[in-house]
Amino acid sequence: MFKKILIANRGEIACRVIRTARRMGIGTVAIYSDADAGALHVRMADEAVHVGGPASTDSYLRIDRVLDAIRSTGAEAVHPGYGFLSENAEFAAALDKAGVAFIGPGIRAITSMGDKIASKQLAAEAGVNTIPGYTDVIEDADHAVKIAAEIGYPVMLKASAGGGGKGMRVVWNDAECREGFDSTRAEARSSFGDDRIFAEKFVEEPRHIEIQVLADKHGNAIYLGERECSIQRRHQKVIEEAPSPFLDEATRAAMGEQAVALAKAVDYSSAGTVEFIVDANRNFYFLEMNTRLQVEHPITEFITGQDLVEHMIRVADGERLSLAQKDVTLTGWSLEARVYAEDPFRNFLPSIGRLVRYIAPQETKHVRVDSGIEEGSEVSMYYDPMIAKLVTYGETREEAIDRMGDALDAYYIRGVNHNISFLNALIAHPRFREGRLTTNFIAEEYPNGFDAADVPQSDPALPVAMAAVAHRIISTRANDISGQTRRFELEDRDEWVVIANGEHYPVTLESVAHGFEISHGDMVYRVTTDWCIGRPVMEAEINGRAVTMQIDRADAGYRLHHRGAVVDVLVLSPTAAELTRHMIEREPPDLSRFLLSPMPGLLVRLSVAEGDEVKSGEELAAVEAMKMENSLRATENVKIAKILVSEGDSLEVDQPILEFE
Repeated sequence: MFKKILIANRGEIACRVIRTARRMGIGTVAIYSDADAGALHVRMADEAVHVGGPASTDSYLRIDRVLDAIRSTGAEAVHPGYGFLSENAEFAAALDKAGVAFIGPGIRAITSMGDKIASKQLAAEAGVNTIPGYTDVIEDADHAVKIAAEIGYPVMLKASAGGGGKGMRVVWNDAECREGFDSTRAEARSSFGDDRIFAEKFVEEPRHIEIQVLADKHGNAIYLGERECSIQRRHQKVIEEAPSPFLDEATRAAMGEQAVALAKAVDYSSAGTVEFIVDANRNFYFLEMNTRLQVEHPITEFITGQDLVEHMIRVADGERLSLAQKDVTLTGWSLEARVYAEDPFRNFLPSIGRLVRYIAPQETKHVRVDSGIEEGSEVSMYYDPMIAKLVTYGETREEAIDRMGDALDAYYIRGVNHNISFLNALIAHPRFREGRLTTNFIAEEYPNGFDAADVPQSDPALPVAMAAVAHRIISTRANDISGQTRRFELEDRDEWVVIANGEHYPVTLESVAHGFEISHGDMVYRVTTDWCIGRPVMEAEINGRAVTMQIDRADAGYRLHHRGAVVDVLVLSPTAAELTRHMIEREPPDLSRFLLSPMPGLLVRLSVAEGDEVKSGEELAAVEAMKMENSLRATENVKIAKILVSEGDSLEVDQPILEFE
């Protein structure tokens, strides 16, 4: 077995590989950029080597510097994680030449599956179901329109070298096809250095379901069930689960057997994933093969009891698979939610900054947190904005979902915006709970974006009760410190008005044995908790049910977070509460005459000049952030009065770009 491996990656996946290597008694080497000098993965590894500047093109993607790090540390093998060099055939070849093992598949598999056109042709030859389409290279926009007409709209235009949701457009008519071809090719050229485009039939009401495969260098290959990855936003996965609530045993077996057939056809060895599109009738079609470990691999590990990273390491060392297909069992249910540094209430704009407070949920046999950050870490503009992968397990799907809700409630992050409210709203959505999923779920359920009103509140008075309890505990502590100690006996009673998001809730709070009793109208909440001042997460039992809620001081009141909802509250005497009804909020300034940058990023394109008259829907500018280009378009017919910035400028969020007349 290897004595030392280098992890050619960063963040949570580097930490995850280090944990398995440490358990196996293998030494680890981390690499890091200037931006990651103090990162968690650097401190977790046995050794660490600096490989360049903060941009990935000057560090993690520099094959020469990674090879230097291997030579200087004597690492015998390299685990690439995912992203960066994980599917780079040139890197795998360089390792082979240097006599260093690549903890991944062979060069042939990487090359053939990395080209979407070639992979579909190989899949068809291996007997794998493929989507009707045109797998040769499309020459130009006119050719794209001709091909689309032959396939039949809707059609998906895709970059041959694409991945991660980039270089993809769904087009519904000739005009969209022409524009979509040009924009897809430009994005492909910019993102991958390869502007080849192909087309395939777009499957309506599609599910994205993938099969985990595992193969060794001795011709053995198995599949470890499926993962449902249909909950996506802009082709980026948000929530995944295993198994799928949609598949039956026959479909699962058919998909698994085809995935294994493809793996054998390309002499695959290591862990890999074959992705399929599945329609409403359980017809399934090959989408692509990822020749690496997937971000969502922990949910497969939960339901199979297998450590995929350990299998990858053992296969790379030449060992045979330790289990056969008959040994694979799927037990229980697991969900993964991707926690991102982004603002869901502002169209998911990326959030950059330092995590001034960070408390992850406690890990148990049912809860797992894969993260590469800690309190004080910085979310940088140079890398993916993922904070962590939160994974839960249950005997049933409902149990796994409920545990996810509790874990999200306990996930305390301050300093950057995050998507926990959105994640909680998704798993609480009736359609999600019923398992009626498609890749269009988010677009269909939130067509106008995500808003605070979209967060379900089954019991709006629940945070009111928690706020009243917190206020009583804080008031008691304040009295103790001031020397005016009151002993709250069983007959102690307070009458307050809790103002929550503008609504007035008259409540009565009484001390009772082992807790408090809060009355509001006909509702009575019996609360037991050991919460004390200074804890940002309040855990309580309310009417026999466990409830977790985050609580912060906010000016004279409190801010509570529960099941995705953010509730601002004041706890006042009835007289003081009545006075608040007469307060008038100041009107916000009118910024409608300006185009504001919706995110921090780089202004890569100005599409207008001063004096131009622009029609609704036409592009005004483009801002690049977190490796994605965002087109800013006019929402109505306007005339450009003044350009306020220049192409290439770094923009702050809400920075004016141009002014309209």
